[in-house]
Amino acid sequence: MNSSESSDRRVPDLAFRAIVALFLLYAAAFIYRTSFVVAGERYFSLFDDAMISMRYARHLAHGYGLAWNPGTPPVEGYTNPAWVLYMAAIHLLPLPPSKTSLLVQATAAVLLAANLFVVREIALRVSRGSAAVALGAVAITASYLPLNSWSLQGMEVSVLVVMVSVSLNHALRSMDDGRFRASPYVLLGASTLVRPDMAVPLAGLLLYHVVTDPVRRYRHLAWGTAALVVFGGLQTAFRLWYFGQIVPNTYYLKMTGYPVGLRITRGVFVLAEFIWKFNVLLFALPFLLLVGRERRRALLLWMAVVQMLYSVYVGGDAWEYWGGSNRYITIVMPGFFVVLSLALFQVAEAFATAVETAHVRRRVFGILIVLTIMAANSIYGVRAWLEVLLVHAPLHSGPGGENHREVEEALRLRTITTPDAVIAVVRAGTIPYFSDRPAIDLLGKNDAHVAREWSRVPAGRNRFIEFRPGHMKFDYEYSIEAQRPDAVVQLWHDRDTVLPYLRTFYTPIMLRGTCIYLQNMSRRILWDALPEAHCDDDGSGPDSRDDSGE
Repeated sequence: MNSSESSDRRVPDLAFRAIVALFLLYAAAFIYRTSFVVAGERYFSLFDDAMISMRYARHLAHGYGLAWNPGTPPVEGYTNPAWVLYMAAIHLLPLPPSKTSLLVQATAAVLLAANLFVVREIALRVSRGSAAVALGAVAITASYLPLNSWSLQGMEVSVLVVMVSVSLNHALRSMDDGRFRASPYVLLGASTLVRPDMAVPLAGLLLYHVVTDPVRRYRHLAWGTAALVVFGGLQTAFRLWYFGQIVPNTYYLKMTGYPVGLRITRGVFVLAEFIWKFNVLLFALPFLLLVGRERRRALLLWMAVVQMLYSVYVGGDAWEYWGGSNRYITIVMPGFFVVLSLALFQVAEAFATAVETAHVRRRVFGILIVLTIMAANSIYGVRAWLEVLLVHAPLHSGPGGENHREVEEALRLRTITTPDAVIAVVRAGTIPYFSDRPAIDLLGKNDAHVAREWSRVPAGRNRFIEFRPGHMKFDYEYSIEAQRPDAVVQLWHDRDTVLPYLRTFYTPIMLRGTCIYLQNMSRRILWDALPEAHCDDDGSGPDSRDDSGE
């Protein structure tokens, strides 16, 4: 190898390491930007759903078991069992509640950085060693806001994206050297312990190999089926033993009591929105240029299609208003970015050939990658770049954000209630975790009764697109009138149905700028500790902010 060849290889290596280093610095800034100060102490808080998992984790670490409210029958209100176990291990450390989330966020940053190494290897494999294609794929992945936000705000996306990428890399290695490897099936089987619906990409990989690899079809069938049965069977057996149910409570909440057709139409609608905002041409480019008979590239695109179809089936995610890929699609986007980078490189090559100027290829390719990064991250328009650049804090976080306000409310609730006071909430993560009070989940994620009720179906044409998983069921008569919480902190829709009851048996007060209701004559309310003024009961009831912060 001469010095010129050595230099040609060294430059891409240094560029890749620079991207990883810059990403870690960005991740640190991102995590810091999500934090805020309350009473002189800096707090780190995860996305609200992740804080539900943190509540289960804390109770498990403190000996109360997997229960949302200690001392009550356990309900599987989380969707990420292995992630909860990891969070429980963090809660064994001598950390204050204000800092436990930081370790989860730091773990996510390390996992995302590790994923960049795998993405690079995948890109080199499918592009036959093109360092430019690999750098392009890594740059798009490292800068992708949905992947960074879901992961660095504590969702299990960070570990799942690594497991998917490693599985795909092993599958691609098998295509290269002709050796059968069971590792993709074992790894994706293990990923169902992180999130049970990871059975979908596992089944997708199995189907792909059964169709495209007839020589080893029966080995694929044996290992893929075994992974589904063994890992699925272990979870089901534990669930039956511990919770007395075959499926999680969240399955009943999201997948029952709502017309299947209307759920799917909403899934199609939000997928179309995602593709449109991403840029239809960019999205279609890999499918138009690179499928052909190339099995490696087709595998990456197939896995992206599988997750998109799954997203359609479940009706999308609850936070589609934010834009970008949802949690189901995000975990396969790095593979899609690899093929997209390769397609963009081919476009740059074609342009260089057309103008008969070979040296412009890299320049054109670089411009295309930058334009792709800009398009991919304009998830709710150009304003999303204020979030990418951390001018605005990430979704729901940062000073003055939803998490900040709810931590303040939670800490104030601790000073005006006894430890056994029961609070009713809509956002069931942040306030219950930081207040450390028994809670009623009005939307039923942690309530088996509400989860099994019929969903509220919107009227008119809106019913085709307004399904919101996990937010369509509530029963004020059961949750508030029957259970009589000491404090009603938040309400969801149809507040007028419960306001007459609240006006009779509860007192409205202002808590950190939010109107809440406290049960009259409750001995769990420290009435003497209430400097807050009564709020004007104008019919709006307690704070009705939803997960969008609107």
